[in-house]
Amino acid sequence: MAWLAGSKTQEPPRTGLILAGGGARAAYQVGVLKAIARMRAPETTNPFPILCGTSAGAINASALAIYSPNFQNAVTRLLRVWGSFTVDKVFRSDFLGIAKSGAHWFAALMLGGMGKYNPSALFDRQPLEQLLGRYMPFEQISGAIEAGHLHALSITASGYSSGQSVTFYQSAEQVEAWDRVIRVGCPTKIGLEHLMASSAIPFFFEAVRINREYFGDGSMRQIAPISPALHLGATKVVVIGVRGADDEDYNREKTTEYPSLAQIGGHAMNSIFLDSMEMDLERLQRINRTLEMVPKKYINDGTVSLKPIEVLSIAPSRDISKIAQQYAHHLPKTVRYFLRGLGALNKDGTSLLSYLLFEKAFCCELIALGYSDTIKRRDEVTAFLDD
Repeated sequence: MAWLAGSKTQEPPRTGLILAGGGARAAYQVGVLKAIARMRAPETTNPFPILCGTSAGAINASALAIYSPNFQNAVTRLLRVWGSFTVDKVFRSDFLGIAKSGAHWFAALMLGGMGKYNPSALFDRQPLEQLLGRYMPFEQISGAIEAGHLHALSITASGYSSGQSVTFYQSAEQVEAWDRVIRVGCPTKIGLEHLMASSAIPFFFEAVRINREYFGDGSMRQIAPISPALHLGATKVVVIGVRGADDEDYNREKTTEYPSLAQIGGHAMNSIFLDSMEMDLERLQRINRTLEMVPKKYINDGTVSLKPIEVLSIAPSRDISKIAQQYAHHLPKTVRYFLRGLGALNKDGTSLLSYLLFEKAFCCELIALGYSDTIKRRDEVTAFLDD
């Protein structure tokens, strides 16, 4: 559900921040946060008491939660990491690492999966795990909650056995776990394993076992990405998306060539990372419009069990896929060689490329875009946060 159930008990207003998934595209979110930090007073605490992240957005949300006593410090740390990213800080990009995983996949296909250990992923993410382990002191989340700087943090992952979208959350009070169609809430202490699971892009990165089940990227089967924030008590939400204004060309053109693996893969990635958020936003706005026709007294006294949810959505003003095409040459030769074979360096394959382009030049371009897009809406953003 992308709306809030009404209640006769007056709850304190809380703003939720929703950071969607999108691999390297999540650098755009850091640019938006940089602009918001510039709009706030120095040394201000976290303006988003409820933080909800998915996939790469889960990494950004966790950093904001850990360093929530000082919002500008938290954003500065994110800028430092994303502004110096290279592929080898995310997954092994050396010849030996790429060749080993490639040979493993080829052998499994040729031998019909007869090997004792079948391949689990194309890339080894051990570098990212080590990076997050060094810079993410998860034990500070509890302290931030106890001090009142944070109300709740949620990280969503997708269970491969159950088929459910599971939102792991750590909150200030006893939030009742929810159980809806293919999506559930699970109270826990957020740790490194939740971030690694939520950002495990299928096929590319290895799934992570948490308790009794293996989990992959949280954007899969996440049909209501705004819902966790509402379950955790958000009364209004800020959504930072990663789909550009013209990110996909919907014009049907006559084609003669069969789509490349990269084009098919990019289409699948877009459906995983981008579509659910836009559909949930559309659903929320439609319900809000319906509630505008209901007399306010019926909403205030609880007769109507729904309340409108204010939403501020910020998304790229440019096509991120086209930006990625300009920076493909920054990738290591081994990775370029691999992606060229898939067709990801061609015009039709750049959508897939944009999710894996963890390189400084590309990330800095997205950070600058996020900053510019948000500064242009300074009055709107400030009014929303200060209301």
